[in-house]
Amino acid sequence: MIAEISEIKILRKRHGLTQTQLAKLSGVSQSLIAKLEAGIIDPSYSNVKKITETLSGLREKTEPKAENAMSDKIISVTGESLLSEAIKKMKHYEISQMPVIEGGVVAGLIAETDVIESIHTGKDIKQMKVKDAMAEAPPTVPLKTPLKAVTELLRISPIVVVTDKGKPKGAITKADILNKLSA
Repeated sequence: MIAEISEIKILRKRHGLTQTQLAKLSGVSQSLIAKLEAGIIDPSYSNVKKITETLSGLREKTEPKAENAMSDKIISVTGESLLSEAIKKMKHYEISQMPVIEGGVVAGLIAETDVIESIHTGKDIKQMKVKDAMAEAPPTVPLKTPLKAVTELLRISPIVVVTDKGKPKGAITKADILNKLSA
């Protein structure tokens, strides 16, 4: 719900709506919208609720979604792949991490840091499998997840996998977000 009734006018204009259009969408009169915005009426809770739910719904419809920012080609490996093959793949595609996918499900994440940690602990990475070095699975979100929620996940994870009906369809990294902003 909107914190201040005075925000209604700001949000209405942000969505490019006239008072009449907002009134029709909300199921209230245009004169109520005008009086609210002028600050000359103390509206009922139910009318404010109708208006704010309408404005909130408009925001959700116009907000960018995960599917708008994802790379639709997922570069991945399986847990049974040799770690050396995963390293070659990361080098070839110039990426620093990739999901580990088993049976169509995201099972883990292999990243440069996991490889470095394996080297640091003295393991022979040429003989290792990805499953022996991978980290836990990165977050997954449906296609229609608001981009704001994805950026929140990117604060704690280097990659977010985008799914459709539970199956991986794309991935979003911090670089994808930056590229989207510079486009």
